[in-house]
Amino acid sequence: MRCLLSKLVAAVSLALTSITTLAQYPTKPVRLVVAFAAGGPSDTAARTLGQALSKPTGQPFIIENRPGADGAIAPQTVLSATADGYTLLFGGTTTVPISLMKNPPPFDVLTDFAPVSTVTRFAWSMYLPPDATAKSVAEFVTHAKANPGKLNFASSNYGEFLAAAQFMNATGTSMVRVPYKGAAQALPDLMAGRVQLNFAPLSAGLPYVRDGRLRMLAILLPKRSPAVPDVPTMSEAGVLGISVPSWQGVLAPVKTPGKIVELLSREINRVLLDPEVRAQFDRQGVQAEASTPQALAATLREDAQTWRQFIRQNGLDRQ
Repeated sequence: MRCLLSKLVAAVSLALTSITTLAQYPTKPVRLVVAFAAGGPSDTAARTLGQALSKPTGQPFIIENRPGADGAIAPQTVLSATADGYTLLFGGTTTVPISLMKNPPPFDVLTDFAPVSTVTRFAWSMYLPPDATAKSVAEFVTHAKANPGKLNFASSNYGEFLAAAQFMNATGTSMVRVPYKGAAQALPDLMAGRVQLNFAPLSAGLPYVRDGRLRMLAILLPKRSPAVPDVPTMSEAGVLGISVPSWQGVLAPVKTPGKIVELLSREINRVLLDPEVRAQFDRQGVQAEASTPQALAATLREDAQTWRQFIRQNGLDRQ
């Protein structure tokens, strides 16, 4: 009886603690850490989400840019903070392969983080400098094959790197990777012709395509995008087998109280139903899409399997 009473008291105490924590959260600003430099598509999406969340929670969501190390610095920053819901990661597709490509792995996204919710889905696109001689994917492949190892491709994260690797494998071309901290640094070099190719999110390059400072040759979607209906899919351009996961979302340290994770997920789902918030994401070239923590966890597992298979099949060593 004493043992049972003791367990009951402990359970009630834990429940009261959780209720108190939930009722008080958030009582101060929340840090939303982004793995890329200010001005890029991830930064813009994170700021849109942060601004939307500030209204219902009554607290500012402060965007903290921690670029570098192929996106590994931001997750490590979040994991080094107290797991109390006040330091969150705005991660995505490129967060998953970090633990598979880095040597030693700085973290394990499947065990070190608690998924909160997806925020957007986006498309990858193939960009060239505006004065490139190639007017189509086929022409670019011909040019690259005639100049093996002489062309450079920009890469600010593993998603861009692996999209380019898939492209080279599918087309039998060979190019040199030039790493960057983010799209805000890579795209100016691409516009100037200092690098010859970049696979980047549609939202990153679309404004420059519209004003003639970049050329988009293809989009990595099953069908054409309404945003660029004249741009063919990569399959239509004759290159098959290129598929890169494409999502952005919020992750918390794994020891963050479950009630806070659930509250954050509900709030994200709620604000993403707002027509004005959805319109802001549409203008950025991404699609607002929330999820449950469980659904995001499934996405992480699926992505990890996809990346492992690709890395194994292509003999990509840890860096």
